[in-house]
Amino acid sequence: MSYLDKIDLQALPMHVGIIMDGNGRWAAKRHLPRAHGHRNAVKAVRASVETAAELGLNVLTLYAFSTENWQRPKKEVSALMELFYEFLEKELHTMLDNNVRFQLIGDRDKLPDFLQKRLSNALDSTSANTGLLLNLALNYGGRDEIARAVRKISTSVKKGDLQPEKIDEALISANTYTAGQPDPDLIIRTSGELRLSNFLIWQAAYAEYYFTEVLWPDFTKEELYKALFEFQSRKRRMGRTTTSAVISKTKKHVSHIVSDKSKKTA
Repeated sequence: MSYLDKIDLQALPMHVGIIMDGNGRWAAKRHLPRAHGHRNAVKAVRASVETAAELGLNVLTLYAFSTENWQRPKKEVSALMELFYEFLEKELHTMLDNNVRFQLIGDRDKLPDFLQKRLSNALDSTSANTGLLLNLALNYGGRDEIARAVRKISTSVKKGDLQPEKIDEALISANTYTAGQPDPDLIIRTSGELRLSNFLIWQAAYAEYYFTEVLWPDFTKEELYKALFEFQSRKRRMGRTTTSAVISKTKKHVSHIVSDKSKKTA
């Protein structure tokens, strides 16, 4: 029996983040160069995007390249940039076929020039899609993101457009790369490592974490179903008691239904 048969399709997380880890170890186990691991990771990306779209998830964020990854050997970094270029060309049809809207989170300015045009094409080509929002975290770092948000807010304070006492969590969230998106409910990390590695550290305050020994190139649709099943087995209290969390969840569900009905009758 597939884990898909065990999942409650009415209780899926709105936002799933994945730390795609283990490409190098996958290649090493096969006595291959690290670049082969990165190339074989593309099928896992495709499987995850297709599955998320099929299930009707709102947001999927894939951690592809961190601000710290520039410290890797130049040959490996160059191979990764070439792979991102090929990915955006070959997988664009997958995004279009699945009504996926592509978005980049991270410092785009530091990416190589040859990648910029391909990124713009993917962003423009999918901008009208209304299904899954796919965030590709490229040259992304959680601490860097927070520092950028602080600089933007402090500029407004310096200009006199904002009073310091008006700064709250909502304002900080509005100045992150994921502004307007729900915070991640579930973060998955492959390869057995048990850390966030600077991924969505502001947004993940109340996320559930799922760690698996599976190396990223071997991550399949079934592995994603398994992670979602595990997520649904947990009680998310968000600082509340179990009873108050259930009441809050019920109110949110009712509010969502009322909102949908209002839109249909408007």
